[in-house]
Amino acid sequence: MTGEWRKRVVADAATHHGEPCIRGTRIPVTTIVASLADGMTPDEIIAEYPQLEREDVLAALAYAADVLREQALLPFPLETT
Repeated sequence: MTGEWRKRVVADAATHHGEPCIRGTRIPVTTIVASLADGMTPDEIIAEYPQLEREDVLAALAYAADVLREQALLPFPLETT
């Protein structure tokens, strides 16, 4: 799916303030990735947003992975107890 996300993820200033969304929807990539991080399965996300397809969920993940590859991440302190 690497690179293929470009067919499904768009950022348009007129849609959802330019936040990357799945093409033809107002569903932000961040919503999909956060839902996965919260433990939802792709099928559960699709049930919640029936206009999505499994490939949309995979495209959101591929987009997030590409963004992280391009960003210089700074280390952050780990919590200690």
